[in-house]
Amino acid sequence: MTKRFKGIPLSVLDLASINAGSNASESFKRSAELARRTEQLGFHRYWVAEHHNMPGIASSATSVLIGHIAGATSHIRVGSGGIMLPNHAPLVIAEQFGTLEAMYPGRIDLGLGRAPGSDQATAYALRRTLHSSADQFPEQVEELEGYFAGTERVHAFPGEGANVPIWLLGSSGFSAQLAAVKGLPFAFASHFSPDYTMQALQLYRQNFKPSDMLQEPYAMVGVNAIASETEERAQVLATSQQQQMFSLMRGMPAQFQPPIEDIQATWTDRELAIFRQTLNSEATLVGTPDQVEQKLSNFLAKTEADEVIVNSAVFHQEERLQSYEYIAEMMD
Repeated sequence: MTKRFKGIPLSVLDLASINAGSNASESFKRSAELARRTEQLGFHRYWVAEHHNMPGIASSATSVLIGHIAGATSHIRVGSGGIMLPNHAPLVIAEQFGTLEAMYPGRIDLGLGRAPGSDQATAYALRRTLHSSADQFPEQVEELEGYFAGTERVHAFPGEGANVPIWLLGSSGFSAQLAAVKGLPFAFASHFSPDYTMQALQLYRQNFKPSDMLQEPYAMVGVNAIASETEERAQVLATSQQQQMFSLMRGMPAQFQPPIEDIQATWTDRELAIFRQTLNSEATLVGTPDQVEQKLSNFLAKTEADEVIVNSAVFHQEERLQSYEYIAEMMD
């Protein structure tokens, strides 16, 4: 049974990081171990995200990894946070997630994003139409829904008639408004776009129209959360994710790095200015279990979210598991 934090289910976001000196095989083993442990702890969902051309992230073949995670667990919901729909033919996604739902009935979620999840060169390699794909996102979502409903000229087998809940994901107001109009659940990426959280949630709730899937708005927010025995250790553990952010900003993506004691020694003044607000945002919760619990409680009180998805990006697997265990202890 799903445990809750102040009445709110907590879920897991996993980027399937490839640690420095490691490989994708080890990443998938660590993800399966984390999924089994968080299932035992009472987390509600386990989502993985599509990224490409990033040596530190192993979740590029997202639907394949979802099958691996679902096969390693027994009841936790497993899904995408998200599939970047402009990268794919909607028919293929309907077939892939119809297959997953047939394998693991009642456990598969399909979260959709409109960003490419990559740079332009990678987008070209994926054969996307760069100038029009974002504008076509609403039509792509509608086409995908048609394959599940069986109303398209071409039929998805497996897929047609499958009970796969569709979520829209976003870091701005576009997907919030689209989710509202379509009556779909909405997940906002507050863990990396904290400044737009309240605006997007307001747009979603104010414009929501009931649908066959959802009668009331349902909003999930993402948080970065790292809990450790001491605040000092938690801050050190957080430097792995900070290094990952810096490497992406510099256009030099790398494998996920071990924590370092003094990350400020590696920052430029420009990077400090850019990341100071994000790293200190209300959606980044780093500290002792008590500190993380208070920060999470404050964030929920502000956002009134219906669910929270937690990214605990920690290099050492033992401390990564421990962070989620500390968070689980906060649940009812």
